[in-house]
Amino acid sequence: MNLLSIDPGTHCGWASSSKGHVESGVHEFALGRGDSPGMRFLRFRNWFADMLTMTAPGLVIYERPHMRGGFATDLLVGFVTRIQEACAERGIECEAVHSATLKKSATGSGRAGKDIMKLAAAQRFGKLVESDDEADALNLLWMAMQENKETPKEKA
Repeated sequence: MNLLSIDPGTHCGWASSSKGHVESGVHEFALGRGDSPGMRFLRFRNWFADMLTMTAPGLVIYERPHMRGGFATDLLVGFVTRIQEACAERGIECEAVHSATLKKSATGSGRAGKDIMKLAAAQRFGKLVESDDEADALNLLWMAMQENKETPKEKA
């Protein structure tokens, strides 16, 4: 099954697996000068729809955001609702994972720091992972791959 994982945020980490071949990266949703706040959501919706078309996932897994109030909560709620909406429209299974569950799966500790999470992703996928956002997406992908009994293929 094709998989897509998302670490939602202004710096949105993503990773996908198709038949074990893995791709990942970070997409930025910062506002430009003069942009209204809603532009970030329009850009995310369009980008996510493109990702769904390109990766054709059977499952989208994303990190459940912490709701602490303010701007970050508004942003993450907006992104998550767009993930859920797009998946529902296309009949794609969608699953949220709490950050502590992700950290425990990746490192054995639910309190692991960003550097440890980057190291875990780098070791699993054999690539340099500079962004904690990409690392979270890769570690989410790893969780989903394990649940689906898939392993990453060696790079050509």
